[in-house]
Amino acid sequence: MSTVAAAPPVIKVAALCGSLRKASYNHGLLRAAMEISKSINGLEIEYVDISPLPFLNTDLEMNGTYPPAVEAFRKKILAADSILFASPEYNYSVTGPLKNAIDWASRPPNVWDAKAAAIVSTGGGFGGGRSQYHLRQIGVYLNLHFINKPEFFLNAFAPPAKFDSDGNLIDEQAKEKLKGILLSLYAFTVLLQGKCE
Repeated sequence: MSTVAAAPPVIKVAALCGSLRKASYNHGLLRAAMEISKSINGLEIEYVDISPLPFLNTDLEMNGTYPPAVEAFRKKILAADSILFASPEYNYSVTGPLKNAIDWASRPPNVWDAKAAAIVSTGGGFGGGRSQYHLRQIGVYLNLHFINKPEFFLNAFAPPAKFDSDGNLIDEQAKEKLKGILLSLYAFTVLLQGKCE
């Protein structure tokens, strides 16, 4: 008697980039992750643009509602099972646009609550690593649950070339490491949601 294996649970990931620059290398990491996710059964990644969000100002909150761009953003985060952050490092921390997005989504009710998350980053030196540590600290208060391993820091300027002139990831070794992040995020999300058999 043959048995049919159950389909793996579908995990929906919201991908956010802390850089607004068109050819951002960090955005390139997310594009690569979206392409790689096509080879991972059950993983769906949607890029969520944070550029339309106004600066957080509680005067914009009216009777428990938020500006339309904020409402749309919050709905995307709420609908996601987990979050993939691409977090460039500005002055040893996360970028202003990313912190702004985080703060809007944390307004009552906190739509980050109890979600799994992962961080990737690239840049000079430590490859954005300090921003990741600050983001993890922020996540404690938000009740975001970050995967611990593997970690992904990529020095964008060390040879050989990691990105092309359009900001697309071209380094195969980095792509393999990125796939490891996605597999870990998928497994941790399933575990966190109790979707294991």
